[in-house]
Amino acid sequence: MDGTERSRFARKAIRVAEAQRLLLARVRPLAAETVPLAASYGRRLAADVAADRPVPHFARSGMDGYAVRHEDAAAASPQQPAALRVVGDVPAGRVWPHPLAPGTAVRIMTGAAVPEGATAVVMLEQTEELERGARVLIKQPPAAGQHIAPVGDEIAAGQRLIASGARIGPGQAALLATFGCAAVCVYSRPRVGIFATGSELLPVEAELAPGRIRNSNGPMLAAQVERAGGVPVWLGILPDDAAEAQARIAAALAHTDLVVTTGGVSVGDYDAMASLFRQGLAQGRAGRGAGLLGGQPQEGSGIGMGSMLSEPADKSDAEPLCATLFNKLALRPGSPTSAAIAGRKLIVGLSGNPGACFVGFELLVRPLLLRMQGAAEPLPRTFRAALTDDFVKGSPHDRYLRAKLELDDGIVRVRPLGFAKSGMMVSIQDADALAVIPAGSRGAAQGELVEVIPLAYGEP
Repeated sequence: MDGTERSRFARKAIRVAEAQRLLLARVRPLAAETVPLAASYGRRLAADVAADRPVPHFARSGMDGYAVRHEDAAAASPQQPAALRVVGDVPAGRVWPHPLAPGTAVRIMTGAAVPEGATAVVMLEQTEELERGARVLIKQPPAAGQHIAPVGDEIAAGQRLIASGARIGPGQAALLATFGCAAVCVYSRPRVGIFATGSELLPVEAELAPGRIRNSNGPMLAAQVERAGGVPVWLGILPDDAAEAQARIAAALAHTDLVVTTGGVSVGDYDAMASLFRQGLAQGRAGRGAGLLGGQPQEGSGIGMGSMLSEPADKSDAEPLCATLFNKLALRPGSPTSAAIAGRKLIVGLSGNPGACFVGFELLVRPLLLRMQGAAEPLPRTFRAALTDDFVKGSPHDRYLRAKLELDDGIVRVRPLGFAKSGMMVSIQDADALAVIPAGSRGAAQGELVEVIPLAYGEP
């Protein structure tokens, strides 16, 4: 066995937290861009949003009823109601033009501007109309300020409303609209180049052949990238040829913010990606014959999943060597997961097993995409939940099980999903969490509290 062969097996495993630290230390938020509010849902703000005025900016009625001077009905009771003359009405969106005179009332609707001089609003249920609405009886004494939202009651002028890096959801969209933000400053969406590796892979639309399988990880990763706010760029299937794989990845780095591969990271004789993470990208001039994308698509490119990269305008620049960050993780499934940095771009090599690929993305790639979009806390928040079933299989490394969260009489439990082997994909569609079984020979017992990582998947 020569030195290269020995180095293929001599991998030092690092823990997931260390891998996350190494990766996140090498990314920063992308450039900002301005988009219409209608196109901002799911994007992340690139600047704080503060209130340029108070809300409400006028004294606002909180009830349908009558605007009154509270002292005019201070002695009111059901037995001896106060009688006031009704001088008009104020629907929402209109303003009463005169100060409210003593002994008078104005019919008012919820959300309408309270007339000048009015100090309370009496709800309809505490009144009785007389003379076809010309007079009103007040049956309860109103308190000063009753059912009136004063200026700035909800939001003060200058108050920070949404922090930079926050994801724009329905609530954020409402605030932005309230303050007239028709255009919103957001971080650019990271473009993620996706390669699948393996000569056994077929495009999704191809007929099956003996010994061949359709590329399922590519569409899965594209969906995960989209869900994390990125732009998936499908770059095709890489053959089990190290030189061609490295040339195409080198070309892809010039057009994407991050490159993610699936497959080829193990220690098999034909695992081309393992060679890249072991030796780095070979320096050399990239040309059309080096397998760059553009021109005619190669066999298995899988056109139809996403956009293709165009050839670099200048193919004379030599690609930089890449430095391996790690090539083994202390986790199951997906221990061969690897990462390298080339220039200022990251390459993350995920396992070819569907379950391991799915888990690797959630643990490593999703946080990168969130950080690139300005998220202050890109790592998922975890909690502890009780296992619904025994999981007796031990492991030398922490095991990340696809799982389903359940609410049982107010107690959150986590159920490991069946068919959880890394090569099986059936359970991926139902997973809304990862249950972490600590390393050891015993696994974990039913009812034991384990760490849970919630996922942004699954039906509510």
